[in-house]
Amino acid sequence: MKPYEAQTRVVIIHDAQTMNPAAGNALLKMLEEPPQRTVLILIATQTQDLLPTIVSRCQQIRFNPISKKTLELLLVEEHGIDPKDARAIATMAGGSLSRATDMYTANWVNRRNWILQEMNKLPSQSAGYILALAERLAKDKDTVIESLEIMKSWLRDLVIATCAPGKILNQDIADEIQETAQTMSLTSLLSKIDRIQNIQNRIQANTNIRLSLEVMLMKMAAQ
Repeated sequence: MKPYEAQTRVVIIHDAQTMNPAAGNALLKMLEEPPQRTVLILIATQTQDLLPTIVSRCQQIRFNPISKKTLELLLVEEHGIDPKDARAIATMAGGSLSRATDMYTANWVNRRNWILQEMNKLPSQSAGYILALAERLAKDKDTVIESLEIMKSWLRDLVIATCAPGKILNQDIADEIQETAQTMSLTSLLSKIDRIQNIQNRIQANTNIRLSLEVMLMKMAAQ
């Protein structure tokens, strides 16, 4: 279709990496003989997810993540976020300003602090308390995924706390992490990370979230 009023028609194909081979090959025919006065924009997470023949016919424009320092500065100056919270959020936002602002709006720092408090005292809690915690975490699927990522980043920090403290992600609570790391074995930490990764895979497969959380937390409390 030719543009109705403008000189150029722009077509945006979002999440182009989700095209199956049949769709990709159909698009390839258009790319080989593109219509006049038309610009096709394919948005994808990475070129490896597209057919090589499609990639070879496109001009690649890469959008790199925003640096942590720039992101931290934007959060403080443009959104008025406390510098300490901005530093924590900028570290975990993966270079995305929209994700960083969403994290602040959702009180991510407070949620992280609550989750880490629960993880620290997990071994001393009763089975009833642990089941109630699993129920609370399971209420919202999107929140569950975020909570599991928080747990995993904390465990990752505990693993490297003694050998590479400068690479701790949760730098605003680095002292607490280093202190906690002295009380936990590497084998136990790696096992817990595996358990979290396992439940993340199960959630993607639409398993029972609450039941999976109950099993995970009970096993982690016993380690």
